[in-house]
Amino acid sequence: MTDTIMRTADRVIAATYKRFPVVMERGQGCTLWDTRGRRYTDFVAGIAVCNLGHAHPRIADAVARQAGRLVHVSNLYYTIPQTELARMLVEQSFADRVFFGNSGAEANEAAIKLARKFYKDAGQPERFRIVCMEKSFHGRTMATLSATGQDKIKQGFDPVLEGFSFVPFNDIDALKMAIDDHTCAVMLEPIQGEGGIRCPDPGFLQQVRQLCDQRGLLMILDEIQTGMGRTGTRFAHEQYGVTPDIMTLAKALANGLPIGAMLATERVAAAFGIGAHASTFGGTPLVAAAAVETLKIMVEDRIVDRARETGDYFKDSLEQLRRRHRRIEEVRGRGLLLGIQLNGPADRLVSVLLEEGFLVNCVQGDTLRFVPPLIIKQAEIDALIHCLDDVLKR
Repeated sequence: MTDTIMRTADRVIAATYKRFPVVMERGQGCTLWDTRGRRYTDFVAGIAVCNLGHAHPRIADAVARQAGRLVHVSNLYYTIPQTELARMLVEQSFADRVFFGNSGAEANEAAIKLARKFYKDAGQPERFRIVCMEKSFHGRTMATLSATGQDKIKQGFDPVLEGFSFVPFNDIDALKMAIDDHTCAVMLEPIQGEGGIRCPDPGFLQQVRQLCDQRGLLMILDEIQTGMGRTGTRFAHEQYGVTPDIMTLAKALANGLPIGAMLATERVAAAFGIGAHASTFGGTPLVAAAAVETLKIMVEDRIVDRARETGDYFKDSLEQLRRRHRRIEEVRGRGLLLGIQLNGPADRLVSVLLEEGFLVNCVQGDTLRFVPPLIIKQAEIDALIHCLDDVLKR
């Protein structure tokens, strides 16, 4: 059966993914099983999506209940789950308003459009440019691809949209030089995930916030990967003492169901009036019900605290591993968004670990990224560390 599924998929699905030769069939908590019955401890979590693990019973029940009541209506009408979700996000963040889409790319599209619209409404149509960071990743639609600071993502899609400039992450002087009278916003991730688990230098995000205030710019934080407790606080920017004007979320918001959200202050969100933006499936009742239950579980089970504590344990374990192996150059990250940079390609290690029963992935060619469910146990981390130790010795 497994080989038949893979052959069929390779024949009928667009060949945009380099897939591993496994067919995942079911999951529970931090464990996945393939169609051959092999089990894997998941340190990918759908790329920082399944923060509460696989097949969480409360989320499954919430989805089933909502599916039996109302799956979808147009956003021309109010719905209870969407309203409840927006209320919870506003109460748990800096924001006053929420716009829902289907993905992180849609959330970032909305943020880009809102920033431009804000200055158009303010009588400054010349201010449309956004300064972004090198090695950033904001999505694969034309606008978010244009805002992404990685040339490999853009290959074959020229011309990209105009209006985006790029500076090195952590270089405040370069950022100052890039800002001019046409700039409307600075857009960045608090920690660069796809960029290699790059953390901000001490004071960098505060300097960005101060610069935005001084030059009258909006600060857009892409928390699609870093949000929802991933880094040990509800949102990563809380650790750095800054507040954005616009923030984007997705990935873990509904623990695996497709949703994106753009959050903004009232002053900025006012630029999105009736008809300014829309999404057919944005905040549909089914997905919103899953997200509401996800937020409730995170609060009731102290998931954010757990991620911080477990993340400290995991990072210490990786540091000990680094001291034993010269192939590991650096350990980076916060909470359960962690990575180890190797002094050579990391993709071979990903394949070896897969054979050993561990799912990890590689970013920037030389960095192993670890983004397990936030409910990962120390014993599961210990097993991975032991395996990595053994593999690196070989």
